[in-house]
Amino acid sequence: MIKIIGSVCLLAVLMSSCGGNELLIPKPPTYLRTNFPKHEYVKVDDATTYSFELSKTYFAKPLTYKGQLTNHKEINLGPLNGILYLNYYPIPNRDTLVRYINLSNDKVDEHQIKATKITDEKFIFPDRKVYGTLFEFEGNVATNFQFYLTDSTSHFIRGEVLMNCRPNYDSLRPSLNYLKADIIHLINTLEWKN
Repeated sequence: MIKIIGSVCLLAVLMSSCGGNELLIPKPPTYLRTNFPKHEYVKVDDATTYSFELSKTYFAKPLTYKGQLTNHKEINLGPLNGILYLNYYPIPNRDTLVRYINLSNDKVDEHQIKATKITDEKFIFPDRKVYGTLFEFEGNVATNFQFYLTDSTSHFIRGEVLMNCRPNYDSLRPSLNYLKADIIHLINTLEWKN
């Protein structure tokens, strides 16, 4: 009996030592590949204030306040699992424009703690009287895009993207790159009604 137990132990030791020079390296974390639809756009027309082109995969709905329809929009980003909020504000005077721009910049500053990098891109379209800035945040932040657009006299729009997931910039990067193209298209096609 002792010989059998000894033989089994010896055999187990010999088998565990086979191929002994293999270096075990843990695999890096991976993320699911996302297939995005082709960029196709449809015109979204707010009857009184502005219009723009939006990706066909997203859905824009007007927001109400105290039962009244507003010029604010909530854009469901469909397969990207997020929301783009567009808030529209009329500009009654020049001081209000400065206040709105400062408010937008303050909202950007709120994310400096978590962002590893914040870049901005200016948009100037004098023929359509559209002027604004797109802010892009890198890192594990609550929002990866914010922007504002104005005609500098009557209209002001502030946009903010919120994803419905835990912020993980590395895994979200493909979705954010796809979304950025759609946001830039929205900005490039925005027109004021009056």
